[in-house]
Amino acid sequence: MPELHGLGVGAAGMVDLDGVIHYAPNVPGFRQVPVRAALAEATGLPTVVDNDANSAAYAELRFGVAKGVGHALVITLGTGIGGGVIVDGHVLRGAHGFAAEIGHFQTDPLGPMCACGERGHWEAAASGNALGRMARELAAAGEAPGLLARAGGSIDAIEGHLVSAAAHAEMPEALALVDRYAFNVAIGLVGLANIFDPALIVISGGLVNDGALFLEPMRRHFVGHIEGAEYRPTPEIVPAAMGERAGVIGAAVLALDHAADRSPGGRP
Repeated sequence: MPELHGLGVGAAGMVDLDGVIHYAPNVPGFRQVPVRAALAEATGLPTVVDNDANSAAYAELRFGVAKGVGHALVITLGTGIGGGVIVDGHVLRGAHGFAAEIGHFQTDPLGPMCACGERGHWEAAASGNALGRMARELAAAGEAPGLLARAGGSIDAIEGHLVSAAAHAEMPEALALVDRYAFNVAIGLVGLANIFDPALIVISGGLVNDGALFLEPMRRHFVGHIEGAEYRPTPEIVPAAMGERAGVIGAAVLALDHAADRSPGGRP
């Protein structure tokens, strides 16, 4: 049986430098929870707890498409939107460990309600959940009969994966919806790129499995809106090498690195 050297956890939400999860809008049970201390006590293992998107960024930095890239953004698109910001070859943590809660910067003060209780956050317009919500709104307005038929006539059954499948089948209303959604993602990426000037933007999360279906319109809208597009190097937008498992892999690597740092010889 393999020897256990440590335990690594990538968790959604605001995770501080001591592994306490202060708040996670999509996980109601995470409110001031000392996860690292509790797991370390229960297992007796050196334990690291970090934000899941930071973990994904660390995986891509160490072994993935961001290896050797000093400045990059890693964006996780799923139930919400998470992010990891790589600056000078290191994952940005901030004063308390809360840096890169990028899903919660406001892109439209009159926009849809976010799970955190504020309107117009990027996550509310561009997460995987947002794609399903947009489709349900169209169906309720009578503007997506094909999607409604695919959902067996139930508006509540329309979710993001159904939109993706319909778009792969080249259903016009689904393709138009994918383009609208990709625009919402791209506008957030443009804001982040204007702030951080990355050399690379890495997309992680479940949407990576759909390949060019989402990435191509994201790239098109991104180039169409970034500041000085004709006068600057444009960061490439690429899928994560680790796919939707980047966060899990990154958490494991963080645990191994932490265990190595604690050993007498240090990290090899």
